[in-house]
This record gives sequence, C-alpha cells and structure tokens, in this order.
Amino acid sequence: MIEYFSENMWQLWAVVAVLGLILELGSGDFFIICFSIGAVGAAAVSPLANVYVQVAVFVVLTAVSIFTVRPFALRYLHRGEDARRSNADALMGRTGRVTEEIPAGGFGRVAIDGDSWKARTDAPDALPTGTQVVVVGRESTIITVNKL
Repeated sequence: MIEYFSENMWQLWAVVAVLGLILELGSGDFFIICFSIGAVGAAAVSPLANVYVQVAVFVVLTAVSIFTVRPFALRYLHRGEDARRSNADALMGRTGRVTEEIPAGGFGRVAIDGDSWKARTDAPDALPTGTQVVVVGRESTIITVNKL
C-alpha cells in the first residue's frame, strides 16, 4: 500500500488542490487557493521527484502564490468594494421628506425610503412638515439635512 501511494502521489496532491478550491469558495479571500496552486505544482513534479522535493515545491509555490497571486487577485477581483458605502454612510446625498417639523437649532424627523431618521438642520429657519430635504451630514444616527 505504501508503494502505491509513493508511486501515485499526484492523486494526493490533486485531492489537496480540489479541497483547497472547495474551501476557497466559502472564504473568498484568495488565501486558501494559494495552497491549491502549490498542490498543483507538487502534483506536476510528483512523477519525476521524491516526496521531499514534492513538499518543497508545494511550500515554495504556496509562498510565492501568497505574495504574488493573492494581492493581484484581491486588487482586480474585489475592485471598488472598499468604496461602497453602507448603513448610515449610504444616506449621504439622499433625499427625503420632513415628517416632524425641524426647528432651527432643534431636532425633528425625516423619512428616507420608509425609514424615519432623527434630523437637524443648519438652516436659520425651521423646516416644516412635508419639505423635501437632502442629507448633507451625519453624526452617529442623527442626520443633518438642508432644504432641497
């Protein structure tokens, strides 16, 4: 049995490569796929080299992949994800309607896409109910609005 495995190490490396690809589908951060790349390289040299050389090829290709392939993949496949705004930051520039009057220097409520937000204004006059406003800032969960 040991002779079979030593003669067919490429099968073990192929299993490692496939398992790495399957695990990468769950993580998506292009780290585990580097181990798959190393396993494919080790499988390629397995008919020509002993186990020690195969392990060395696996380690070297995995390390090279982590420092070259991974940054390349992160840069080009996750392009623009950091620029996406979410949660309260996504409200910046959105328009809404005043549902509770906002007095000058005080607080009121603004409806944006069905959500009600506590709001204030920097304008010198009050914003009456029904006024269309645009979000120009936020501080915690309180948004700052101006008349549209």
